[in-house]
Amino acid sequence: MNSSGKSFFIVMALLAAIIGAVPLVVTNPYYLNTLNVVALHVIIVTGLNMLIGFAGHISLGHAAFFGLGAYTSGILTGSYGWPPLFTIFFAAAAVACLALIIGVPTLRLKGNYLVMATLGFNIIVGVFMVQLDNLTGGPSGYAGVPPLQFFGRSMDSDLNFYGLVWAVALTGMILARNLAYSRVGRGLRALHDSPAAAAAVGVPIERTKVKVFIFSAVYASVAGSLYAHYYGIITPKTFDIFKSVELVTMCIIGGMGSLWGGFFGAAFLTPLPELLDFFQEYSDIIFGGILLVLLIFMPEGLVGWIEKRFQGSRKEAD
Repeated sequence: MNSSGKSFFIVMALLAAIIGAVPLVVTNPYYLNTLNVVALHVIIVTGLNMLIGFAGHISLGHAAFFGLGAYTSGILTGSYGWPPLFTIFFAAAAVACLALIIGVPTLRLKGNYLVMATLGFNIIVGVFMVQLDNLTGGPSGYAGVPPLQFFGRSMDSDLNFYGLVWAVALTGMILARNLAYSRVGRGLRALHDSPAAAAAVGVPIERTKVKVFIFSAVYASVAGSLYAHYYGIITPKTFDIFKSVELVTMCIIGGMGSLWGGFFGAAFLTPLPELLDFFQEYSDIIFGGILLVLLIFMPEGLVGWIEKRFQGSRKEAD
């Protein structure tokens, strides 16, 4: 294992220790709920950042995969009595198959055409969620999703779910890091820098892009399943195009192509609406202003900016 790999796992171990210690200090269910939502966003953004930051493709359809995971798990457990844990894997497999079907023709598009295609997919899924009211509950949503059970312990409280969702989030980051440094990951970086050069050295461009698209969709599906069993109710509004924009914004602000960027982007943007609640009438303006400032002065994202400052201070010290 090289030095960067050791550094990553050291930081992960420290982060896991901090996350494990948080419930000893934070006992308010409201704050635990916010941290749980942060973890759900970390799962989605980790997968999405592999697509955006490594493959160089922006998708405005990942809220649809998020919703499909939620509705599949919710309906199968709530209406048909399937075991909740099994439905997470079933939903992920179903979403992977759908991502394959969508990804093969869609990823041949470039630039704005790809963005519009994924946006259209999100809109279509949203329409089905609303129109299939006998199955999904329509605009009012689907209620009665049972909580997850692990070793006889119900994940029906914020504290119990906290340990589960953060374990999944950190495991997902480790798996994504391993993928990033695998043969597929190296092919993705080559593809991002120069598709022509990547093809010249034998990188299967179309196959590699489809693989990472499926990978990111599965992450979104798993987060959706966990969301459904956590809240017990799911509504189409949660998975609309604005959610997809929010997820992409987390990648951009945190730093594209950086796993830590996705983590910090989710940690920064998820609680922001709550922090701006005192300025509810101007929250959109404040949010837009923060995004504008970050994009102008820190186009490399929060993590990239921190790394640049750290490297600059080390050079001055030398």
